[in-house]
Amino acid sequence: MPESPSAELARSTGAEPPAAVESPAVAESPADPRAPLGVDRGTLRLALVVGGLVIAVLLGFGLGRLNPPPNATSGGVPAAAAGHTHAPGTGAHAHGGADVTQAGGADAAGLSISSGGWTLAPSAVEFPVGRAGELRFQIRDERRRPATRFAVVHDKPMHLIVVRRDLTGYRHLHPTMAADGTWSVPLTLPEAGVWRAYADFTVVADDGRQTAVTLGVDLAAAGPYAPRPLPAPAASTTVDGFTVDHQGTPKPGESVPMRFTVRTGGAPAPLERYLGAYGHLVALREGDLGYLHVHPDPQVEPGTVTFWTTVPGPGRYRMFLDFQVGGVVRTAEFTLVIE
Repeated sequence: MPESPSAELARSTGAEPPAAVESPAVAESPADPRAPLGVDRGTLRLALVVGGLVIAVLLGFGLGRLNPPPNATSGGVPAAAAGHTHAPGTGAHAHGGADVTQAGGADAAGLSISSGGWTLAPSAVEFPVGRAGELRFQIRDERRRPATRFAVVHDKPMHLIVVRRDLTGYRHLHPTMAADGTWSVPLTLPEAGVWRAYADFTVVADDGRQTAVTLGVDLAAAGPYAPRPLPAPAASTTVDGFTVDHQGTPKPGESVPMRFTVRTGGAPAPLERYLGAYGHLVALREGDLGYLHVHPDPQVEPGTVTFWTTVPGPGRYRMFLDFQVGGVVRTAEFTLVIE
């Protein structure tokens, strides 16, 4: 066989021929056109890896469709929280869990007429002093459509708190809703001044999502207005012969227990369930009237009820404790200073 040019050049110069460089093994084309073509091993490995990834993705997608997350339901509405009932057509709800969105963040609520895409739309905001009237309103979405589905929270789909801006005249009302989403409740403003109305509710959207919202609107009662100063802070108060004490001081940004004890004749009062609980506590911040609504732990001692309360910041607060004995609901009021 004749020498290659490189070998001949090496022989003539006396140098060693260059070492052969190994190239990837590529099969030569077979002489028989019917024989299979050779395949690059690297290309084959790459094809196998890509194919495996595609199969894995498709299998994962299919399993996800067959096995939805534990919290999902066929209707898109989360499972109902234990211990609560729901009116016909009302979506399920939860308290403090991932199934319910809290509109407005962790600060005091009720500072605006709109929050989280929902708006409180009253039919009128002026009322004659001392005369029976009616407050009518709707809860509307971003497209101004009235909401008609609300979760029943503590036995009611809507809680309405009304108080004058000097934090007097507190009342806790429960409006009723018409088919078109209009809420109505009898309302008498006994004294002149600007009053604040808070609508506290959990709305159920078309896709089943639930949003807990508190919206606020000012109501006007024309006439001379003489605001009264807040009473001094005290750990005890009386109402209709009942003595109510509280222990514990909330701290800004921290969840702190507050224990209330109700006594009558020196003995623990036989508290009854009111709206599904042994007590309801509303706190309003002086000045901007920021709203806090908390609910209690289960009762562990007769005549006592404990709330875990978080205040958004320092200031003076007025607390209103609703409790029921003998079928009658009473409200104990306290002033609290947070530093």
